[in-house]
Amino acid sequence: MRGVLFTILAAAGLIGGAAQAEGERAGEFDYYVLALSWSPNWCAIEGDAKRSEQCDERYDYGWTLHGLWPQFHRGWPSYCRTKEAPPRRRQTSEMSDIMGTSGLAWHQWKKHGTCSGLSAQGYFDLSREAYAKITRPEVFRRLDKAVKLPASVVEEAFLKANPTLTADSLTITCRDGFIQEARVCLSRDLEPVPCGRDVIKDCTLPNAVFEPVR
Repeated sequence: MRGVLFTILAAAGLIGGAAQAEGERAGEFDYYVLALSWSPNWCAIEGDAKRSEQCDERYDYGWTLHGLWPQFHRGWPSYCRTKEAPPRRRQTSEMSDIMGTSGLAWHQWKKHGTCSGLSAQGYFDLSREAYAKITRPEVFRRLDKAVKLPASVVEEAFLKANPTLTADSLTITCRDGFIQEARVCLSRDLEPVPCGRDVIKDCTLPNAVFEPVR
């Protein structure tokens, strides 16, 4: 009920800006945001400085799963109250093949997965299903050097690779001059839906940096 009230107040303009609601009841949300991060860019921005294993050249991560985030039409829940047990180490480790590290899997469960209304395993299974549902354009894996390109090129590549997506269900974000993420808005059944206003953060850079796979 609290989540519904929050959404109504926000839509009425009685709550300013996009807001993050902590401690919401698990399972109360409107849709999901699937966040896909271009790993080489994340490594250049912060991963290398953190000496993240994800950035080791032994791996060839491209578009990794940042997370599957329950979302309100305006605002989002986080760190929800749930009766579900936290994931075991094995469960988070099993997600590193698409998330880069088990630590990220744990953080995503704690911040976002608790709001899904699912068990930890159920949330990870749904996250993997959502990740597999979106075709990541292969063209970016063919780069052999860093390039600068308009963020719109990345959006167009995703739309071409995924005919069921529309421009209003996809947004490309940038950070520190780099392409950061492709974010796809999905229903609870993982079908594309229009993104809320606070999710649409289309990068307008004409020359965003795009690093090649390591």
